Amino acid sequence: MSIKAQLTEDMKQAMKDRENGKLRLATIRMVLANIKNVEINTKKELTDDEILGVLVKEAKMRQDSLEEFKKAGRMELVAQAEEEIGIIRKYLPEALSDDDLRKIVKGVISEVGAAGPKDMGKVMPAVMARTKGRADGKRINAIVRELLK
Repeated sequence: MSIKAQLTEDMKQAMKDRENGKLRLATIRMVLANIKNVEINTKKELTDDEILGVLVKEAKMRQDSLEEFKKAGRMELVAQAEEEIGIIRKYLPEALSDDDLRKIVKGVISEVGAAGPKDMGKVMPAVMARTKGRADGKRINAIVRELLK
């Protein structure tokens, strides 16, 4: 089952469970609306990989908001953002551990023949393509910097 179909089924189930106005239903609807907006803008139906990109973007937006809410001391919004991130993460692939990520980065570094920090531009796109949706860009960047020193 595709990610989009799974989202739609979960939304229908949430509506049957009378979750109207509840966070799970609202989050799934918001994600589906953003997927539809991207489809309209690109004038094509999105593949699962492209939908993963939208989901990652949604989770990242909420993560950024979460940090701002913490700074402002808005704990009720922090809790809501954490719940939304949890709902979205159910549709994302399992996150890579730091050890697995290091193995991938080392493999890419040897493939592209990177010698130092100046070769980061060669390494990052290849690593991002291999870890699509399974690792945060900040984590990848930190590990690449560490291994290229």
